[in-house]
Amino acid sequence: TSAAPSSCSPLMSTVRAINLVLPETEVHLAGSSIHGQLVLNLKSTLVDPVVKVELVGRGYLTWLEEDNPELDYDKSTACSNQALYISKEKNFCTEDGWLDSGVHTFDFHFSFPPSIPSTFTSKIGCISYFVQGTCCSRQIVLAKEERCLLLQGTAGDHRRHVKDMAPLVVEARKEVVYFCCFSLGSVILRISLEKRVFYPGETIVFVTDITNRTCMYVRKVVFAVYCIVLYSGFSSRGEQRFLEDRKEVTKLESQTDMAPSEVMRVTSVLVLPKPMPVTSTLMDNKIMAFRYELVATSDLPCTTSTIVGRVPIIIAATPEQSTMTLYEDEG
Repeated sequence: TSAAPSSCSPLMSTVRAINLVLPETEVHLAGSSIHGQLVLNLKSTLVDPVVKVELVGRGYLTWLEEDNPELDYDKSTACSNQALYISKEKNFCTEDGWLDSGVHTFDFHFSFPPSIPSTFTSKIGCISYFVQGTCCSRQIVLAKEERCLLLQGTAGDHRRHVKDMAPLVVEARKEVVYFCCFSLGSVILRISLEKRVFYPGETIVFVTDITNRTCMYVRKVVFAVYCIVLYSGFSSRGEQRFLEDRKEVTKLESQTDMAPSEVMRVTSVLVLPKPMPVTSTLMDNKIMAFRYELVATSDLPCTTSTIVGRVPIIIAATPEQSTMTLYEDEG
């Protein structure tokens, strides 16, 4: 959680400071609650004050798309979309319609809906959440502070992934021809996972068997988890457009220095970040859909060839998160 600088209107020096006091929670869960305080420090009496706190979560996306790549000139269309995931407001009543000078503390709490998506940022789109405290008088904003929140979404039912909990093995093979020594060879990557469903913040442990049937060394294998995002937007003419983009989530480079005609087993560990979007559909998140791949890549020496092994994995909400229910009334 990070704080944005406070801003005060130069027209009114009544407000000395405005501060949001929030819990020391690094990542909030969808379906949970947030409790905090708005602290207002006044230099003098404030008449007809409007003091409120808002919780807002929204997503937006935008990209440029070529209308016709065959044209000799550039003509692109802007595609965009947006979604509102949460908008809640708490207005505080003041006695007799005024606030005396000094420090005033206002308690508030909000509940996050259980089906909202995770905080997410890319070059195309963003899903963000923030709490904002505002002090106004006679429709003039005197002071305002905004605090961004990290939120782990739980959209998607983990029970639909139960069938995917079995071990998974994927094999990739690349044939290589070395014209300099008139030889033919191949490299085989065999990636084994105990399961294919993981949770945000969990550690992925997997085994890679590398078979080098070439006359060259295999120096390095790069492992990475990619998030493949499907964006849904609309052009200025109201036509629905889709764009798929890849975002690297976490990465590991493994130095193998594997000699010709050798077989090697490599055990690797990748730690997933938190928060991160769970595997979902456009129906779940309105403007973005998310899926994931574990990818192993190795450039084969003395050639322009690259061997790539792709393992589809699922990022799901934990059973505890997806069954979370709130019975608490909001203040």
